[in-house]
Amino acid sequence: MTARPVSSGLPEATVFPCASAYSLAIEMDLSIVDIAPVRNGETATDAYEDAIALAQAADRLGYSRFWVAEHHGMANAIASTTPEVLIARIAAETDEIRVGSGTVLLNHYSPFKVAETFTSLDALAPGRIDLGLGRATGMPAVDRALASGGPQNRSGDDHAEKIEAVASHVYDAYPDDHPYGEIELPRSPDGVPEVWVLGSSPSSAAIAGELGLPYAFAAFIRPTLAAQAFERYHETFQRSPFDGGLAEPHGMLAVNAACAPTDHEAARLRASSEAAYQRMARGAFGPPPTVETAIEELGGVPDPTPDSLTPGDWPRAISGSPETLRELLETMTDAVGAEEVIVQNLIEDPTDRIRSHELLAEAFELDGR
Repeated sequence: MTARPVSSGLPEATVFPCASAYSLAIEMDLSIVDIAPVRNGETATDAYEDAIALAQAADRLGYSRFWVAEHHGMANAIASTTPEVLIARIAAETDEIRVGSGTVLLNHYSPFKVAETFTSLDALAPGRIDLGLGRATGMPAVDRALASGGPQNRSGDDHAEKIEAVASHVYDAYPDDHPYGEIELPRSPDGVPEVWVLGSSPSSAAIAGELGLPYAFAAFIRPTLAAQAFERYHETFQRSPFDGGLAEPHGMLAVNAACAPTDHEAARLRASSEAAYQRMARGAFGPPPTVETAIEELGGVPDPTPDSLTPGDWPRAISGSPETLRELLETMTDAVGAEEVIVQNLIEDPTDRIRSHELLAEAFELDGR
């Protein structure tokens, strides 16, 4: 592939320094991914207001990115169904933080349409848009509804090709003689969106490595595969063929983490995540449980997360005081060679959710405003 020069918001060759360049305790890039949870008795409108408030807090606190997820068919529990819509509103309601998708489920969509949507978002918020690409299937009825009127291949076998196609559109990398070479997309004067590959397996890591794109691993989905996935990413990494891509690998670890003044208080907040995961394992999807309901379902407050975690034996959710979580996250990123952390939590109360992120920002001495 011959890439045509195009301005990007990412500096060439030094876009993402390796982990050793950081003083992790102070300078680790910290971000947030949100699913816009719908509380009992509330609606998507309330959930969106909570998501905007959290994004504004993240912007004020100095977080690097705020990503929103894509989930379908569970709107009574998760309102984040269309990240491109939320991104537009959140970018308009914030000033500096990067805003993006965590993730766009590319198996359901046209690569061109996704690229066109996100370059339009980047034109609306120049230099602040991330395009995270992944894949997933859901309830059969939802998958049928998403496929209605579109291509019938939803197996995911073409995932690598579709990611490459999106990046080729975004980075204007199709040669002139390609059928898509003359297609123009909306552009900002400051570059293009950052394209990320998101996943929870070594196969997604290999796609990111072979295309020279940044990689985010969902440790709150398959934590025991984190080390394998990042090892695969580093093994397969090739310098990106896209202008604006990477010269060196760059990884992000996505974790579910609850923070409170003490380890015990944080474990109590983590109960909502633990109960929600147990419900999902039983096929029960609904609003996040309150802490009190979660503790009742679990039979007590969960034990605090141990001070050290062994790769391959990580839990789906962790918790702790600011000092404990800082140490845990430094250890986890060191273990897999990741440069960034993006935090999800399923804390039911929006005020406690924001406070958790405030404490974490203090622990890592983020440069807030």
